[in-house]
Amino acid sequence: MTCALAAAVLVAGLWGGLALYFGGAHGASPHPLVSALFAVLALTVLVGLSARQWRWHLLGGFAVAFLAVLVWWLWLTPSNQRDWVPGVAVLPFATVAKSSVTVHNIRNFHYRSETDFTRAYYDKSFDLAQLQGADLIAVYWMGPAIAHIFISFDFGDNNHLAVSVETRPTKGDTYSTIKGLFRQYELYYVVADERDVIQLRTNFRHSPDEQVYVYRVKATRDDTRRLFLEYLKQINALEAVPQFYNTLGSNCTTVIWRNTRVTSNQLPFSWKLLASGYVPEALYDSGRLDTTLPFAELQRRAHINQRALAAGQASDFSAQIRAPAGAGQ
Repeated sequence: MTCALAAAVLVAGLWGGLALYFGGAHGASPHPLVSALFAVLALTVLVGLSARQWRWHLLGGFAVAFLAVLVWWLWLTPSNQRDWVPGVAVLPFATVAKSSVTVHNIRNFHYRSETDFTRAYYDKSFDLAQLQGADLIAVYWMGPAIAHIFISFDFGDNNHLAVSVETRPTKGDTYSTIKGLFRQYELYYVVADERDVIQLRTNFRHSPDEQVYVYRVKATRDDTRRLFLEYLKQINALEAVPQFYNTLGSNCTTVIWRNTRVTSNQLPFSWKLLASGYVPEALYDSGRLDTTLPFAELQRRAHINQRALAAGQASDFSAQIRAPAGAGQ
């Protein structure tokens, strides 16, 4: 029993100490001194567990302190009103009719470098009857286990709309996986012209370089339509009521997985959704990608960096990056 209590105090002490250390959302009002005091309290309780006469008094005091931290943490609220970095400053939203939707504030930046660009947005109407399918896009920059995953919806005739679930950083923010567990970032849907969101990664990010793969997902048109409308529902919900991003619970892959609950054949949850670099392999294993090829060959053909570089600002950018890869590529 003592070991179980010690483990519980250790976990609660670590979580509470980190929550206090990071402070409010986006690092506002950090509390390093309070964090240190909470950590000292947790260590005192761990040492005191061996003294029976003090054990329950110490645990009771620690429980009260932990509850106070938890209530404070739960009281933190997300906001749509902050000094955002330019790439996420404008919220997208959609107007949905019976057979068509109009998406507002589609990002269409023109980049000269990752940090030097001309901002531009447009509104566009989409005929739901023209929705042909969806592609999963996987972006790698630190080995095979970690990737950023997003979806691009195909309306035919070189007409694609990309939607990427990301953090919404403020100016001066830096991303941290640990911070992402402690209500430090808002959740944001980047709704963008496909050239914008792909070329940013293939052409302009070099510290480190990012490798981009595009896979066509095998799904019925009805399921793709349901998924697209669910995305729009969530995008509109975020415009009305902001939410926090969470490294584990509300990230680029788990949000996609939750959105697919409206389809008739949701992918079973697995560890590969957390080790996001393996999501394409998980889809392949479940028959949701083209299985006529070995996965290694499918992955090779899905790699589009060179095609994106060559396409430049071409009006048929989406078609060019999907052109069949040559045998020697």
